[in-house]
Amino acid sequence: MKKYSGIDLHSNNCVVAVIDEADQVLYRKRLPNELSVIVAALGVYRGELHSVVVESTYNWYWLVDGLMEAGFEVRLANTAAIKQYGGLKHTDDGDDAVWLAHLMRLGLLPQGHIYPKAERAVRDLLRKRSQLVRQRTANILAIENLVARNSGQLINGNQVKRLSPADLPAIEPEAERRLAIAANLAVMGTLNEQIKQLEMAVKARTKAHEALPPLKTVSGIGETLALTIALETGGIERFAKVGNFASYCRAVDSRRLSNGKKKGEGNAKCGNKYLAWAFVEAANFAVRYCAQAKRFYQRKRAQTNNAVAIKAVAHKLARASYYVMRDRVPFDPARCFS
Repeated sequence: MKKYSGIDLHSNNCVVAVIDEADQVLYRKRLPNELSVIVAALGVYRGELHSVVVESTYNWYWLVDGLMEAGFEVRLANTAAIKQYGGLKHTDDGDDAVWLAHLMRLGLLPQGHIYPKAERAVRDLLRKRSQLVRQRTANILAIENLVARNSGQLINGNQVKRLSPADLPAIEPEAERRLAIAANLAVMGTLNEQIKQLEMAVKARTKAHEALPPLKTVSGIGETLALTIALETGGIERFAKVGNFASYCRAVDSRRLSNGKKKGEGNAKCGNKYLAWAFVEAANFAVRYCAQAKRFYQRKRAQTNNAVAIKAVAHKLARASYYVMRDRVPFDPARCFS
C-alpha cells in the first residue's frame, strides 16, 4: 500500500505526517529542522513512500534539496493556490501536514516549481543585485528630497550620480546637511562597486545561456533584463501555453466577472515579481525606442491611463518573449504590436 507524506515547514521546526491510501494517519510528529532527523523519520516508510510534499515557505531550499539527495520523491506545494479545508472547528500544524499529503494522494496538489539547484545560486545572485539597486535608488531619492526640502531647488537622479564631495558646498551651505549628503554618496559608491562585481559574476556564469541572444532582440530588453527574464523563467518548456507564462509574469488581469460586471479580484500576487518588474521596465524602454510599441502605447493611453497602457505593452512583450525563448527566433515588432 502506498504512503504519502506532508511536511508543514516553519523557521525552526516542522511537522511531518505520513498517511496511507485510506487516509489513515500513520505518523505525525513535530521535529526540529535537522535533515538527518527528518530523513530518519521518513526512512521507516521509504519502500512504500510515493512522495513527500513540502510546503513552499521562504526556507524550503535545504529541506527539498536534502530529501531529493536522500532519494525521496519530493513535491513542492504551491501554498497560494491551495484551497483550505472548511467546516472544521479546530486545525493546527499537524492537520496542515496531513492535508498536504491528502491532496497529493488525490492528485489535486497545486505544485510549485523546484528550480534546479545548480542554477539557483546564479539566479539568487541576480536577485541580490536587484536589492542593491533598490538601496542605491533610495539613497538618490534621499539626496533629492533633502535638497528640495531645504533649498527649493530640484535636482534629478543623473545629477545626483555625478555629485562629488567637492560639489556639496555649492548646493548646500549647512555643514550638517552636507555631511548627510556625503554619507549618502559614500553608501552609493560602495553599492556601485558591489553591483558591478555581482553583474560581472552573473555574466561570467551565464554567457553561454541559450535564451540570451534571442531575448536581447526584443524591444526594450537589454543585457540585465535578458538575464533576469532567462534566469527567473528557468526552462520555458514548463509553461504549456503562452497564457500560462503571461500569468506567471503577472501580466494579465486578476478580475472576476459576472454578467459583464466586475465582482472581485483574484490573487494578483500569484506569479513572479521579478518577471513582472522586468517586463514593465522593458515596456518603458520599448515605448521610447520602438516605433511600433510607441504607437500601440499611445492608442492604449488615449483609452485609459499611463499605468494600464504600460502594463498592456508589458503583456505584449511577455507573450512575445515566450515564443522567442521557445522557438529561438528573433523578435518581430510588427507582428507583436500589429
